[in-house]
Amino acid sequence: MSGRQPGSAQPPSIAVVSLTLAGGQLADRLPYARAGGDEPARATVERLWRQVDGLVLVMATGAAVRLIAPCLGDKGKDPAVVCVDDAGRWAVSLAGGHRRRDPLGGGIGANELAVEVATLIGAEAVVTTASDAAGIPALDSLAGLAAEGDVASVTRAILDGSPVRLENPSAWPLPEALTRALALEGRSRSTPRPDVGPVADVGPVATVFVSDQDRIAGAPGEDRTCGESTGGDGPSGNRRAGGEAGPVVVLRPASLVLGVGASTDCTAGELQELVAASLRSAGLSPMSLSALATIESRRDHPVVTSSGLPVVAFPAEELEGVEVPNPSDVVQVAVGTPSVAEAAALLAAGPGAELVVSKKRSAKATVAVARMPAPKGSLSVVGLGPGGPWHRTPAARRAVSRADVVIGYGPYVDQAGPFRSDQQLVLSPIGAEVERARTAFQAAASGRRVAMVCSGDSGVYGMASVCCELAADYPGVSLDVVPGVTAANAAAAALGAPLGHDHTVISLSDLHTPWDRIAERVVAAAASDMVTVFYNPRSERRTWQLPAALRILQQRRDGGTAVAVVTDVGREDEQVHLTTLADVDPSSVGMRSIVIVGSTTTTTIQGMMVTPRGLPDHASAVPGTVEGKGSPHPDRGRAGPGSPRPDGHQAAVWHVAAGR
Repeated sequence: MSGRQPGSAQPPSIAVVSLTLAGGQLADRLPYARAGGDEPARATVERLWRQVDGLVLVMATGAAVRLIAPCLGDKGKDPAVVCVDDAGRWAVSLAGGHRRRDPLGGGIGANELAVEVATLIGAEAVVTTASDAAGIPALDSLAGLAAEGDVASVTRAILDGSPVRLENPSAWPLPEALTRALALEGRSRSTPRPDVGPVADVGPVATVFVSDQDRIAGAPGEDRTCGESTGGDGPSGNRRAGGEAGPVVVLRPASLVLGVGASTDCTAGELQELVAASLRSAGLSPMSLSALATIESRRDHPVVTSSGLPVVAFPAEELEGVEVPNPSDVVQVAVGTPSVAEAAALLAAGPGAELVVSKKRSAKATVAVARMPAPKGSLSVVGLGPGGPWHRTPAARRAVSRADVVIGYGPYVDQAGPFRSDQQLVLSPIGAEVERARTAFQAAASGRRVAMVCSGDSGVYGMASVCCELAADYPGVSLDVVPGVTAANAAAAALGAPLGHDHTVISLSDLHTPWDRIAERVVAAAASDMVTVFYNPRSERRTWQLPAALRILQQRRDGGTAVAVVTDVGREDEQVHLTTLADVDPSSVGMRSIVIVGSTTTTTIQGMMVTPRGLPDHASAVPGTVEGKGSPHPDRGRAGPGSPRPDGHQAAVWHVAAGR
């Protein structure tokens, strides 16, 4: 898609190491890469230390400490480490609690990883960092902001209620949790947090700067040049601007967009040198780069893909319409637009963007840098899966954990937890889908990261379609759809493989679709002899639609056709009932049920409901036999096939009495 907004950083790489058989069985329950094998655990940890973002060590904490101790160095570069006991009772954040790699929120902290692991295995997360215990956001894990300087000392000042000065000369919008922590809402800058009690007005003892510039001019006196961060434990940032004593943290907003034009034979090294020199000459921090923008024909060029930045690319005709200070006739002839680097940077940075580095050239590359006026908000429409966290994808967990705001129908928000103390939860009533979507977009338009959560897959009877329809009204918001395991797929897995061949999915809710249209679709499904999955089959007020749909199918399928009712799929109280089309009891079906009606080829193989793919030499069941007809099968109620398909393939239309 041309002009797509920059996405998030790559998901973190996580490895799990165990020592015992019990620990290995627990590790198998986690969706991370298994490491070790016959290799000694110490060698495994040392080998992975600089290769992964996180390590989960299933062993005693003492053993874990001894393994990682020789490897510990820079907390800004060390991986997050979580320790889990063999019984799976505790997930302990051991090291790297707040680790973040860049202003886009890449990487993962051990606190976040501990909560994720605990959710997956039913353990309790153990987080001991002081900021989390006090409900104060960690300076080095703020969404959209990268921290450098003396993070530990400034955090300590905030925890102690000491006055902390905020210098934000560009008025970059900040997370509400941070402004609350700094006691800046309606109070003077030197006022301590009210829950700590009175503190002598001695002036600020620490400073937080917010800037994308290397040289900070946020206080009287000479400018301060920010050195390389040591992760908050070293001497960097121990003096404020103007030479005053006191710890300093500089928060780097993701405010800069790098525009790039490159020849086909340009190398990554040449581009890196040009970018570094251009940023240095303009006094800009590379930590504030949020995206790389270029022309569509260069989207997959190695110098672009090797940058490590999210890539946004535009077709030449879009770039041609951007007014730039340094157009080129040569570039116009070559690629169809007078500017690539400047135009792409401005276009990606959005309305109101400022070109802070005009076109700089090397032999085979050009770069430019644009500054966006405010953070770009994002909306992720997240499919949580059908039930428990074991059916939730890592991408879904990541989208929720990174969000500033989580919004959705109340039970789905509850399902998405646990949450950070600084996350805002917005519960929406059922039936308010359009209002819910607009609320989410409005929150994202203010520069926040929003996760709209849905059960199953957000694009299957979920909120994704509504949000896509409204996206044009909010052009500054990046929209991302995060897929999830559908209820139909989870129910099919509980049964065996009833969706192994062609199948169709139909919702029986006539709240938004007229029943006549639904009935036409059921008729078509019956005539096609496809396995049919019914969503929203029955509620307290909608009791007649399911019997009506089943009567349509009965006109084309034998009464012995297998029917499955799966309720609360993916949850601890999941119920699976196999019966037949003649014997299914609609009163046993509710809104949390999925009904799957087999085709005439659906059969039972060793207690599993299967629709064969028709491959040769795989016929291991006799079509037309039913195991446990009309009652649950001993193996969770799996039943068998219907009769052979009747002659005739032409679709017919039946009039079905609705029985309203």
